[in-house]
Amino acid sequence: MTTLKTVPWDPVKYLETEADMGAYLAAALEEDDPAVFVAALGDVARAKGMTQIARETGLGRESLYRALSAEGNPEFATILRVVRALGIRLSAAPLGAKPATRKRRAAGG
Repeated sequence: MTTLKTVPWDPVKYLETEADMGAYLAAALEEDDPAVFVAALGDVARAKGMTQIARETGLGRESLYRALSAEGNPEFATILRVVRALGIRLSAAPLGAKPATRKRRAAGG
């Protein structure tokens, strides 16, 4: 009998573009579980580079790793600082509303 070898799945390997990161965070928000969003935010921060995010937020790298883990419980101010450093915008909409889409203006108009 052969033994099945597994490796931990790391979403960071798949967060290659801004669109990937935005879709990942949007999906995490839809879960209605703060821990899921915080962990996803941590994944995106690792994908961008935790040292860079720590520098841009003025927070310690180790503190960010702890705060943005699945077990972390960061203050909302920390979340906002990380979101800004990642170049992401959070928005709010009424429950049941479809996500807003941006329409491009026609050239010359």
